[in-house]
Order: sequence, then structure tokens, then C-alpha cells
Amino acid sequence: MRSENLNPLFASIQSLPSVGAKRARLIAKALAGRGAEPGAPRVVDLLWHLPFSVIDRRKRPHVAALSPGEYATLALTVAHHEPPRAPNRPYRVRCHDDTGEIALVFFKAEPRYLLRILPVGEKRYVSGRVDSFQGTLQIVHPEYVLDEAGLKDLPLVEPVYHLTAGLSGKVLGAVIREAVSRVPELPDWIDAEMRAARAWPDFGEALRRIHTPEQPGDIAALAPPVERLAYDELLAGQLVLALVRAQLKRGRGRSVTGDGSIRTRIRAALPFSLTASQETALDEIAADMAARERMLRLLQGDVGSGKTVVALLAMALAAEAGHQSALMAPTEILARQHFATIAPLAEAAGLSAALLTGREKGRAREDVLKRLALGDLSILVGTHALFQAEVEFKDLALAVIDEQHRFGVHQRLALTTKNSHGVDLLVMTATPIPRTLVLTYFGDMDVSRLVEKPAGRQPIDTRVAPLTRLGEVVARLGRAIDEGARVYWVCPLVEESDVLDVTPAETRFAALKEAFGRRVGLVHGRLSGKDKDAAMAAFASGETAILVATTVIEVGVDVPEATIMVVEHAERFGLAQLHQLRGRVGRGRAPSSCVLLYKPPLSEPARARLKTLRESDDGFFIAEEDLRLRGEGEILGTRQSGAPGYRIARPEVHGGLLLAARKDVQLTLARDPQLLSSRGEALRTLLYLFSKDDAIRLIGAG
Repeated sequence: MRSENLNPLFASIQSLPSVGAKRARLIAKALAGRGAEPGAPRVVDLLWHLPFSVIDRRKRPHVAALSPGEYATLALTVAHHEPPRAPNRPYRVRCHDDTGEIALVFFKAEPRYLLRILPVGEKRYVSGRVDSFQGTLQIVHPEYVLDEAGLKDLPLVEPVYHLTAGLSGKVLGAVIREAVSRVPELPDWIDAEMRAARAWPDFGEALRRIHTPEQPGDIAALAPPVERLAYDELLAGQLVLALVRAQLKRGRGRSVTGDGSIRTRIRAALPFSLTASQETALDEIAADMAARERMLRLLQGDVGSGKTVVALLAMALAAEAGHQSALMAPTEILARQHFATIAPLAEAAGLSAALLTGREKGRAREDVLKRLALGDLSILVGTHALFQAEVEFKDLALAVIDEQHRFGVHQRLALTTKNSHGVDLLVMTATPIPRTLVLTYFGDMDVSRLVEKPAGRQPIDTRVAPLTRLGEVVARLGRAIDEGARVYWVCPLVEESDVLDVTPAETRFAALKEAFGRRVGLVHGRLSGKDKDAAMAAFASGETAILVATTVIEVGVDVPEATIMVVEHAERFGLAQLHQLRGRVGRGRAPSSCVLLYKPPLSEPARARLKTLRESDDGFFIAEEDLRLRGEGEILGTRQSGAPGYRIARPEVHGGLLLAARKDVQLTLARDPQLLSSRGEALRTLLYLFSKDDAIRLIGAG
């Protein structure tokens, strides 16, 4: 149970004196855009809404020393008021000091209010952003107008928060300070020596220094108060992953070993030899499956590194032991692509395999489910349909999940609990992920990396060109498809947008169809499964030579004859995503190329991304650059259920803290697996503060 002294932090924000229903709705909108938990905000949610900047009001210059664009706090004498002469004109108050004059400007002003706060002839302290209008210095809507007595309440270093329409920074700041005042004195969950070595404040003091900073540097990512909270968040995340891992590994009960017979037949059917890292990964997987606890392994490999073959050989091992396997993919296109790769090899080895997606209906679906329950199927490939209760395995031993960041922890657990003996778990990702992010998103897993590309993979010539050369690109494509080439053309959107000025897939399809007729196809996420399959089949067979698409083809699409990839508005894609798209070509024997079309002018980050892609095809190097340039959000794509979504910690900045947090958790749980010691109790408090209640229920369960 949560300690009672935490209850005030888990009350609704409307329990704060200054927050009514209307203000609560505005604050909820501001927090929702910054990674807050869904639902009505609680006081604790305000603590994690950190400022992204500050306004330094300590500067007290004379008027003569002012420059437009700076914030300043001025000691002024009010000279006279100038009410507007016409509607919609501003109200001006002329003020001065010994060195010059400045105007205070108000729109939709209430004259009596302004006369009261700015009486003629009196001295006032005014703070705000200085601008210039027609050669005259002015401050539009000063943020503070104070007399001598009120000056003591002026925040000299004022935090700046992400807001929403109708909510001012002054109001939100005051509400957050109310929330901070509710933080009780708590036992520290960080080791005292570590705190002292890093000069970190205690938890409450860290919050106070961030939300009421004394220096602009107090809110910097590497400042002690922010580092402290970042470590708290990372420590909570690593503790959750460790507890989930312990729960999954608890009660394994059996080892899975095979005689190698089926794997030998599959290897004989392969048209290539396995790479050294594939062999290493297979050895690691076999050792995990032979152990008497559940395997939790991440198989990480660049585009085309041969993850599916490794997964198939792992599933063959399970079949040798008389057990079943499941391979789950996030999209139907990817599930069908995996099945197309696996089915002929499985058949050559005498293995029975089937496909199950939402599209399989009626008698065909019933037949698959019946064979699965009887044990006549060794391998089942599918989508989310595999989670359903009606999907019953006779003896599931291995679950392979592709692109796991698109699935949540609960979905992972749902598949691995389809056997009372426990199910080994192998997760695959085609996105090379830097070490710090592996720990962040997959910290509960052991990792195998495929670092080589299989023999025969072609290098890809990558070019970058402005959209002004579009006509030249289209003309060259015409010559290429006349010679038998096949081309992907990727657009960022399906249809026209009122917000983004980019060419959508449907418009580009229409334009290319006008030029090349029936040789152009279209595929995107809004098409029905049947129409997607038809478009992909037409492209794979050569019936169409150009396939206009959205990023639905980013992973899993394998057409060896495709040798040209065109990405339109490449500046709008992340590095990892562009690398994935480029990996759709270079899969056959012919030389391949990738053309990245951009709309000038390029921002510096976009220019750096395109330069990196042009100069390197090493997915792990590209992922590290992506992390440096863009942060963790871009590496794994749009955050979905199951991704941590840290609100304070930034893996690209706090990577060292992440490693320290992981080591801390390992040592702590080795000594105190039930978190019963005084530090263990403090760590339970930490989990509650970061809304990790589910993890607390795992302690001692099972």
C-alpha cells in the first residue's frame, strides 16, 4: 500500500487552492502534450512538468542601455497616459528614467486599472521584453508592474513552461509552486555516497531549485537538481524492467534442447552461409532455451542482416524438442513477408507452418486454430490476432516478436503466458539502437547483435537533390524502368494536408501515372488488406514498375528486383526511418540507388541528417548520430504503448546515469529482492511517485 504521506501528491490538481474546474482543464491540456499520464491530472503530475527555459529578471539597466529583444527590469517614473484615439488602437503609458524614455503598451486596456497601477508622477518597477516600434523603445504588456513594497515578490529568475491557449506562465508557475510545497520529507532512495559524490540535493530540494531557480543554470540538463531527478526517473524505469524480468523468468520449469536434425535441413536449403554474428546469436539463443528459466533476448540487426533466418532456426530448435513457436509482427504486410520467407524453408525441412491475421476468416481460420490446438502446426506467423483467447497452442515454447517497440509490455506478457510451463521470448528489431536506448527500452533483456550483412547484399549509391530537380529525376526513372528497373517512391502523407506543405502519395501517384500509365501502383496504410496485397503483388511480379507508397513499406517489404528508392521531402523523415526505407533496395544482384529529395532551404539538423545518410550505410553509426541529433524519440519512431516516454531524463544526455541506474538496481535486488529493507521501502516510494504501481504488485508475486 502507498504510504499515507504521499496521498496529497496523488489528489486531483483541483485539491490545490488556486485550481478550479476551468483552470484544471487548461492545465490538463498543457500537461497532456508533455507526456503526462492520461486522465485527470494529479498534483504529482505538476512536479514533472519541468521548465524548458528561464527569464532572467536580475538585469536592472538604465533605459539608454536597452537593446530590443532583451528582458529587463526597469525603475521608471510614470510621465503621462495616452488613451487610444480610435478602437483597436493601443493604450500607451509614457515613462522615463534619468537616461531616456520608454512606452508601456497595452491592447484592450481597462483605463481605470492602468491609472491605478501606474499613477502619474510615481515610481514603478516594470519587468518585460523590450521591443522597438518606429524608433521608440517599448514594452508590450509588461509581465510585472510593482511598487517598492511589491518588488520583493518579483521572481528574479522565472521558469518558463510549456503552456496552452488561455493559460499564462505566471498562473501555471504559481500552481506548480503550490504542488511543490506539498512534497513531504521522504527517505532518500539514492545511496548517500553517490549523492555526495555528485553534489545532488535531496528529492524535495531538487524540485524546489528547478521550479524556483536562483540561477539560470539550475534548470540545465546537467545541473545537479535536474540530474538528480533524471536519475530518479531512470532508476524507477530500470527497477520496473528488472521486476518484470524477474516475474517472467520465475517458474520456468523446463529446458528446450534439440538434436539439430531440422536445423541441418534448413541450413541445407539456404542459398547462402550464415554470418559469424548469426552463428553467435544462434549459440546464445540455444543456451538460453536449454536453461531452466525463460529466455528474454533481443535480436538486434541492421536492415538485411538476416534476423528472420535466425528466428526460423530458433523455432526449428523448439520443433526438434516437440514444441510449437509463434512469430508475431506489428503489421499484416510484415507478417505476410515473414511467412513468405519462412514457409518454403520450413516445408523443405518438413516443418508445418501457417499464417493467422485478422483477414483469415471462416473455415480457413478454424482449420488453423484446430491444427494449432492439436499440435499439428509447429510454427504460427501472425499479427495481434495471436493475442486472442481463442488462439490455443498445444505446447507453445517460443514466442518471437518483431519490432517490439510497437507492442506494449502487457501484449508481450499475453503471448508468453499461453503455456503454463512458461514461454521463451525472442524480440527482433530492424532498427539498430544505441546501447543507452537498448537499456532504456529493452533493459529487461539480454542482447544479440547481427553486425554483418549476408553475402550478396549490394551497396547503395545515395544521392541528395532539391525538389527543383524533380523533372530530371522523373526523366531518369523513365529510362531506368524502360531497362527493367523497379522503383519505390515514398511520400510523407497519404493525402492533402492543411497543415503541411508537402506532396502526398495520392497526388504523386496521379502525376506519375500521367507520365507512365499503368506501370505505377499505390500502397498506403488506409487501403484494405486485400488492396495492399494486390499492389504489392503487382510490384513484386513486375506488372507495375513504380510503387508510390507511404512509410507502410518501411519494414518487412522484400522485393529483390527493386533497385531504386526515391524519398520525397526527405527532410521530414528521421535518420533511422530514412535508413530503413533505403534498406528496401540493394537486396538483389543489380546495383541500387537511393535519391533523397528535399525542399530547400534545409534546417541545420535536416542537413546533418541527410549528410550522415549520404556518407554512411552503417545502421549502428546512423542510430548513434540520430540519438545525438534528435534525441531518443526519433530512434524508435512514434512513441506507442510500452515505450517509457521519459519526461525528465534524456538518454542522449544522461546515458551515463542510465548505466549507473541499471547497476544500482542489479546490486539492490541481489541483496533485497522483495525490497523489504529501509532502502527497499524508499525505492517503493520512488515507484509510486513515477506511477509504477504495476511493478510494485510484481514484487514477491508468483
